[in-house]
Amino acid sequence: MIIGLLQCDDVAPALRGVHGNYPEMFEALFQRVDPSLTFRVWRCLDGEIPDDVEAVDAWLTTGSKFGVNDDLPWIAELEAFVRTLWAAGKPLVGICFGHQLMARALGGEVAKSDKGWGVGLSFNRVTERADWMTPWQAGLDLVVSHQDQVERLPEGARVLGGSDFCPTYLMQVGEHFLGVQGHPEFTRGYSRDLMALRADLVGEHRVREGAASLSAPVDDTLMARWILAFMRQAIEKRENDARA
Repeated sequence: MIIGLLQCDDVAPALRGVHGNYPEMFEALFQRVDPSLTFRVWRCLDGEIPDDVEAVDAWLTTGSKFGVNDDLPWIAELEAFVRTLWAAGKPLVGICFGHQLMARALGGEVAKSDKGWGVGLSFNRVTERADWMTPWQAGLDLVVSHQDQVERLPEGARVLGGSDFCPTYLMQVGEHFLGVQGHPEFTRGYSRDLMALRADLVGEHRVREGAASLSAPVDDTLMARWILAFMRQAIEKRENDARA
């Protein structure tokens, strides 16, 4: 399987030497599950938007320090590409910013949460079991770093998991779009360093809470397995529909 990575940010230069950039993080995560995967990267933050939905088997959108409501040309262009993927029935998985962009592109709403920053590890209940959730478990605990949240679902979306802090944490739209607010690609070390870098923005108390949460187990590999299973199922369904 070839995955198209829609890159929407770079790791801060101060952290890149230790943690790498986002494409390397995603490749390291998914190749733990399937070493045969191939990735192609489009630097959407530089205006490099794909012009062919069939260039890869499935697409994945990264997180970003930018917000989906920011008035930036590349965000509007990427949002339009998301709608093109939707119309084509092409599989897309959105991570954090990508999750929010998916919701907004399809008619939902995204806003800054009145609960403030989510950092460190988030603890979530999986409220609906999908058949691609193998192996199954009833919780999904991933590293987060966000202020914005999906406030209103797009038409045809359903919430599969969340928490009191972030009710729309895991969202599926139709049979080929999946969004998650958490970052399965983030390591504990990167989360800790990112919180330290953004301490003035996040606030000292929230950083302390976030750092303490990192002692708990992280479901990063599980989420990678779920994402790949979702993509493969969506690819198979699209191929079957095309043959019908």
